[in-house]
Amino acid sequence: MPADPKSDLLPGTLEMLVLRTLTLGPLHGYAIAQHLAQVSDGVLVVEQGSLYPALERLLGSGLVTAKWGTSPTGRRARFYTITASGRKKLGQEIASFDATITAIAKVLGREVPAS
Repeated sequence: MPADPKSDLLPGTLEMLVLRTLTLGPLHGYAIAQHLAQVSDGVLVVEQGSLYPALERLLGSGLVTAKWGTSPTGRRARFYTITASGRKKLGQEIASFDATITAIAKVLGREVPAS
């Protein structure tokens, strides 16, 4: 049976992707999920049950802040913004992720992706 391309993300990857998305500017949760699905051509579909706990973890760690506002549809929404410590953590996470991807590619005998 073929693997489902919309499989679960590796642990910790969702937070990294959310932080990267927030470098675009303040966004509400639904917009974050839409962005991830759009740029991944529908492969990364993040459900609310995963996204909002990840956002709460990021808030609790001081990596993002949140402020209530109005969405483009006129609904009340919580907008998330990456902090300076969030940007620093994102850089660390990307470096670690790149090292992991390189190691996996080597084990699989595949070309190592360019950085």
